[in-house]
Amino acid sequence: MVRCFDNVQIPVASMAFNDAERLVSHHFRMSGDEFRKNKYDVKTLAFLEQHEVKDGAFAQLCKYSYDAPSDLKPESREGFDFYRICLQDNSILDAVDRANSFIKLKPLMLYIAVHELIHVIRFGTGAIDFDAPQEEKEQEEKIVHRLTRSALQPVKQNDLEIILDCFDDAFTINDLYN
Repeated sequence: MVRCFDNVQIPVASMAFNDAERLVSHHFRMSGDEFRKNKYDVKTLAFLEQHEVKDGAFAQLCKYSYDAPSDLKPESREGFDFYRICLQDNSILDAVDRANSFIKLKPLMLYIAVHELIHVIRFGTGAIDFDAPQEEKEQEEKIVHRLTRSALQPVKQNDLEIILDCFDDAFTINDLYN
């Protein structure tokens, strides 16, 4: 049976994204209006399409393009890219359970939220191509992890430091095999 966030966990995820928006916009020195130009939404596992589900990940970022109707005048026809942050509730909850209270949901969700919003900004600004080759995406993950760590500095505390250390260890271990 696939586990999804419950009525207590959904507000934790929502609050994490509210806090993450503030941290990320502050980190990149963006005004609220500048940040809102990044079109995205967040869905939990219960509301994902099959192609948005990814085993073994905490979240998956999907990109959708919107093209304006062709019956509009060419100068008023403007499309845009839209990103969906697809939370993989089951993977997140499994990680919290496996850690036996060592890792808590709230700081893990904050890390995930900041990390994914940084991806949205970097893809949206063209810092990296969403469809880049796998090797570039692996490098991008390292860059985004460092930016995430930096963006989280203003709220760093013990529970969050544990999360950051876990991700540092994961990158170190992966680097040995690449």
